[in-house]
Amino acid sequence: MSKGMSNKKLTLVLCGATLAMFGFGFALVPLYDILCEQLGINGKTSTVAAQVPETMQVDESRTIKVEFVSHIPPGLPITFEPQSKVMKVHPGQVIRTAYIATNQSKVALVAQAVPSVSPGLGATHFNKIECFCFNQQPLSAKQEAELPLIFYVEHDLPDSIHTLTLSYTLYDISDSVEDSEQKIASLAVTEKLAVSEQLMQPYDTQGDAL
Repeated sequence: MSKGMSNKKLTLVLCGATLAMFGFGFALVPLYDILCEQLGINGKTSTVAAQVPETMQVDESRTIKVEFVSHIPPGLPITFEPQSKVMKVHPGQVIRTAYIATNQSKVALVAQAVPSVSPGLGATHFNKIECFCFNQQPLSAKQEAELPLIFYVEHDLPDSIHTLTLSYTLYDISDSVEDSEQKIASLAVTEKLAVSEQLMQPYDTQGDAL
């Protein structure tokens, strides 16, 4: 009897441990994303415009090399290049530059840029005041567009980092934008029909007798 109880207890412990490991495996993904976001080790940059501190000073005693890189998926009919491929900046210095995108196709499209910074530890110290990556970029057929970028590097960038590489990948999101617009248009039509049906219903204009 005691042996049977012991085996049952062991089975329950093993099942509990298995479930705990399974749950921990799922928890690792969001925990890893949070850790990467806080430490900047995955190269992701903020998707919100940074505010320039009023008391920020330019540290001319230190120079950081910033490299600008562009990528486009195979088959995308767009040229996409940085205005300047390399710039030397000082921490606290507000820098203005741009990327140039040209739609070489005969149809309009909507593009979205996704940024990353390497090394990853430098991502949280690279602040974008204005960036074309914050918004979708509609491009008419054969249109060339200058996509502005304003940024600064924080003073507390680790001393071990002397070069930052800012990379943008430009994607065609036209299909997803069209789907969203169609859904919005469909919802608007549905709401108009519902309002029309309500207006056509007869109402008691006399009210309740007192």
